[in-house]
Amino acid sequence: MKQASSSNTIDLQVAIDTLRARWLRMLTVGFASAVVTYGATYLIAPTFTAKTIIISPQQQQSAATAALASLSSLSGLAGIGGVKSPADQYVALMQSETLSNRIIARFNLQELYEKSLLIETRRKLAQQVRMVVNKKDNLISIEFDDHSPARAAEIANAYVEELRKLSNEMSLSEAQQRRAFFEAQLKKTRDALSASQLLLQDSSITSSAIKSDPKAAIESYARLKAEYEAGQAQLSALRLRLADGALEIQQMQSRLGALSNQLARLEEPKASDHSQAYINAYRDYKYQEALFEIYARQFEAARLDEARESTLIQVLDAASVPEEKSNPKRAVLTLTAGAVSILLAFIYFCALRSTRKVIESDI
Repeated sequence: MKQASSSNTIDLQVAIDTLRARWLRMLTVGFASAVVTYGATYLIAPTFTAKTIIISPQQQQSAATAALASLSSLSGLAGIGGVKSPADQYVALMQSETLSNRIIARFNLQELYEKSLLIETRRKLAQQVRMVVNKKDNLISIEFDDHSPARAAEIANAYVEELRKLSNEMSLSEAQQRRAFFEAQLKKTRDALSASQLLLQDSSITSSAIKSDPKAAIESYARLKAEYEAGQAQLSALRLRLADGALEIQQMQSRLGALSNQLARLEEPKASDHSQAYINAYRDYKYQEALFEIYARQFEAARLDEARESTLIQVLDAASVPEEKSNPKRAVLTLTAGAVSILLAFIYFCALRSTRKVIESDI
C-alpha cells in the first residue's frame, strides 16, 4: 500500500534516473532520426507556391450594388452556403465546378494528375489551391502549389482570367441586363424609324421639307409619346429586379399616368384626306426619331455602367514564377523528427526501467 501511495514520486524518480543513465543514447537516437529524415527530404519532389492578389469588388460603384447582390443566387452553383460579402461571392465562383473544369481543361490537369475521373481531378485541384479573404484590407489572395514553378504562376493567374470570363458570361450585373434590354429596343426602334422614312418618301415629302415644316404640335405629341413608350420600357427593366410595390416602380407608374393624360388631350383628329395622311406619316416619323434618341441615351448609359463594373476585378499583385520552394521544409521536418525520436526514446527507457523495478520488487 505504501508503494502504491507514492507512485507519483517513484515515476518522477524513474524519469530522473532514466535521463541520467540514458541521455546520451536518447540524443544518439534523435540525431540518427534527424539525419535520416533530412536525407529522405531529398527524395520528395519540391513544391513551389505562386500567389496572386486581387482587389475585392467595391459596392459603392454606380450600379455595382445590385450586380454584386445578384451573385448571392449563384452560391448554390458553387455548392457553398453562407456567402455574405462580395469577396466571399467571388471566392465561391472561383471554387465552382464550372471554373474548376475550365482550369482543368486549359492545363490538361486530368492527365497531369493521372486521374481517370473528372471529380477526382477537381478534388486534387482543390487541394492545390488556397483562397484567402482579407476583409480588413478588402483583398483576395490566390495561392497555387505545383512541382513546376512556371505552371504554378500560370494557373494562379488563370484563376483571375477565368473569373473575369465567367462573371461576364453569366450577365451578373443589373447594368448588363439593362444594356441588353435597351439594345433590343434600340434595334426595333431603328427598324421602325427606317419604315417611317420610307412612308414619307412614298408621300413625296423631301427631307428638307420635313425640317422646314414647323409642326410644333405634332413634334410635341411625338416627343410625349416617345417619352411614354420609353417609360414603359424603363418600367419593364425595373421589374426585372424590383417588386411591384417598390418606390421606383410606383414613381414610374405615376409619371406614365401623367404622360397618358397629356397624350389623350392631344389625340384629337382635326384633318382628313391627303393632309391627314401627311400629318400621320410625319407624326410617326418624329415619334420614332424621338424614341430612337431616348433609347440611344439609355443604351449608352447602360454601356458606361457595364464598362465600370467590368473593371471591378483588379489585380494588385500578379503571380510571378516562384524562386524558392515552399515544400518540403527540411529544417522543420528534421528538427521535428529529432525531437519526436528523443521523446519516444525517453518514454521507452522510462517504461523499461519501471518494468525492471516492478520485477525486482516482486522478487
